[in-house]
Amino acid sequence: MVVKIRLARFGKRNAPFYNIVVANARTARNSKPLEVLGTYDPIPKAPQDGDGPRYKDIRLDSVRARYWLGVGAQPSDPAWRLLSMIGLLEPKYRGSRAKTEGMGATAPGTVEEGVDRSLGDGEMEAQSQAQSSSIAR
Repeated sequence: MVVKIRLARFGKRNAPFYNIVVANARTARNSKPLEVLGTYDPIPKAPQDGDGPRYKDIRLDSVRARYWLGVGAQPSDPAWRLLSMIGLLEPKYRGSRAKTEGMGATAPGTVEEGVDRSLGDGEMEAQSQAQSSSIAR
């Protein structure tokens, strides 16, 4: 049974409110979850003292979240982002460098690891076909 940590949407139109839930991966978004871990309110609120930046409210039972992560629950991307804000997980993407590496962009004049730029296109195709035929044997 695959278990996911994900967000279940509640609230009115243009006023979203999310429960952070643990649910089976094949169930619908707002179906009955195995457990509700916390809530997330994405609408920024003013601080109670009136000074400082606005904040988005995240309430989470971190002990239960650690338990579910420990038994193998897979967080969705939005849930991963929230859990990384709290400090339970490492962020998936760090800064602009990670985004450019994922897209395959490199700086001019650099050599990617594992790719030999001295070979021409035809030679690289022949080399890859030779490797695939040796694997197939």
